[in-house]
Amino acid sequence: MSRARITTTAANGTAPDAAGTLYAGSVMHQRLKPFGHRFSYSVFSLLVDLDRLPELDGQTFLLCVNRPGMVSLYERDHVEQTGETLRQYADGLLGKAGFQKPAHRILMLAYPRIFGYAFNPISVYFAYDQNGALTALIYAVRNTFGERHSYVAPVMHGESGPAGIRQTRAKVLHVSPFMEMSARYHFRVLPPGRTVRLRIHEEVGDEPVLAATFNGDAVHLDSASLAVCLAKFPFMTLKVTLGIHWQALRLWFKGAKFHKSPPPPPHASFRDS
Repeated sequence: MSRARITTTAANGTAPDAAGTLYAGSVMHQRLKPFGHRFSYSVFSLLVDLDRLPELDGQTFLLCVNRPGMVSLYERDHVEQTGETLRQYADGLLGKAGFQKPAHRILMLAYPRIFGYAFNPISVYFAYDQNGALTALIYAVRNTFGERHSYVAPVMHGESGPAGIRQTRAKVLHVSPFMEMSARYHFRVLPPGRTVRLRIHEEVGDEPVLAATFNGDAVHLDSASLAVCLAKFPFMTLKVTLGIHWQALRLWFKGAKFHKSPPPPPHASFRDS
């Protein structure tokens, strides 16, 4: 089934059962105010089950977990404390958000390291209960200044519908020097199944200023499929970082207003403000 025909969670199906799944697709950014500016590029992301990282490590010789490899996933790239596991990190955030017991299953969607390098502008965690219902998302955002912030978002009444999850958070982390801080994020998520879709609409007041999307189709993770991704995108993670700086330079040439970086926020927030 092509992703263009998948518009509902029912059609999308349940989250993959595998320890790891590839999602190949594209990222798009479109600035709307005070002038238009749009770019897109092809990428692939890795969806991993936080309880099955040892199994993931043996799923293909091209992918290594917590050790060097052509493609690798290091828990330390995502957690806050030395020696902390990804599961401990996510459980801690969800506990601070009010969950009384750990999620039955937690999946993380992120870029892996490729040839030792990765930068994740956003990683998304999906927490499920024992019935397979999505109970919370964590939007872990990073900027190119080395700062990070996780928006921990329990799925509240009215936020889940046939088309997916709709959540809103006040912007806390300074991401781009050309976007002001008095903004709100509107997250629109079709959780992982046959496809995964993440849309972020940024608004200042009632005016939309930015739209960013990731759309990806599920691909079985094995040596052949990962080799295809490496052949298509051998320096994808480096391209993400270089692309951010190149687009910032283009905005500067267009006359975008520069906003000074505020002090870094706490590592996480647990409710909308």
